[in-house]
Amino acid sequence: MKFVAEALHLSPPAAKRLEERNLLREAFVKHSFFHDIVSAYKLEKKFGGFEEGTLIAKTKHGLEVVRGYPKIRRALTLHPTIKKHFRDEVVVEEKMNGYNVRIVNFGSNLYAITRRGFICPYTTEKAREMIDSSFFRHYPELMLCCEVVGKESPFVVKDIYGTDLDFYIFDVREKRSNRSLSIDNKMKIAEEYGFKLAPILERCDTNVAHEVCRDIIERIGNEGREGIVLKDPEMKINPIKYTTSESNATDLYFAFRYFNDYGKDFMLSRLVREAFQSFEFNENESKFKERCERIGKAILESMIKSVIDVSCGREVSEHHRLRFSSLEVLELFKVHLIRMGVDVRFSDPYHDGEKYVLEFRRIMRSTTDKISHHLKGNLW
Repeated sequence: MKFVAEALHLSPPAAKRLEERNLLREAFVKHSFFHDIVSAYKLEKKFGGFEEGTLIAKTKHGLEVVRGYPKIRRALTLHPTIKKHFRDEVVVEEKMNGYNVRIVNFGSNLYAITRRGFICPYTTEKAREMIDSSFFRHYPELMLCCEVVGKESPFVVKDIYGTDLDFYIFDVREKRSNRSLSIDNKMKIAEEYGFKLAPILERCDTNVAHEVCRDIIERIGNEGREGIVLKDPEMKINPIKYTTSESNATDLYFAFRYFNDYGKDFMLSRLVREAFQSFEFNENESKFKERCERIGKAILESMIKSVIDVSCGREVSEHHRLRFSSLEVLELFKVHLIRMGVDVRFSDPYHDGEKYVLEFRRIMRSTTDKISHHLKGNLW
């Protein structure tokens, strides 16, 4: 724990308080696959100027601090929010629907750190296969902030992007300071190293941005995409995000499918977004009815499906199918999920061509038990 105090420039008493308040948690499973790392912890919550998910690592080459990705606040209205928040110009970037990772280099290898600060074996293996590591030889102080999307995601399974799994960079930041490079510099780096970028949909004057964004939201919503992130071209102002109605409905379907495992705030916030969007878009009766049906169906259909599952003796669960290049990393990922506290049922891995396949079900224990409790005649 001494290295944590040294890395964060804390006094010994301050570092001790981190430990006493349970703000530190081991960030990885010790294994030769992570052979550059001697020890690593993550911050469970924000501490001082360090974000939740910040990684503090003792490597064979020294101490590393990888700042957590800052939370992006959400706009409930496009107008006047954009004009109030930004100056002259705004960049509209697609908000892709996957899971957030930071790719860094320690020693001679890449490591993928999830939003919460864990070093994920599966994502690390994919990053080493798919991302040009020469970038880090030239820019060792930087990290690539990526959205990982596709059908073979261990967290957010989506097939709308036409890929099994891929990395889309949305930010390039300094590991230690968390300072973000400008949009133009990010684009130059992506072009030079062949990185895929989260699509930049528009650059426009803030005076017309709300109209441009509304058109984009309606178009990408019809395509089943998540939303947009609005950014200052120089990244001097904090970004804000805005989601489509279709994405809100998908989130609500997920939340009410596992209604006792997800907080009421998660559900309420998405319903509030729908109300503000419906108001701002000044919908006619037909559009409003369509929105109500979409949201109502997402809520009820998902919950009824869960009740049916439990009534038939099944557990409410989420299914995943992942492919690994190494059987050793596959087994390591299983340990990683259990260490994260996931209630999981694994099938036996099998060989498919050059890959090893792992299928597993994430059990939503609280929702399963809650439904079972009431189906036995117990009161709410």
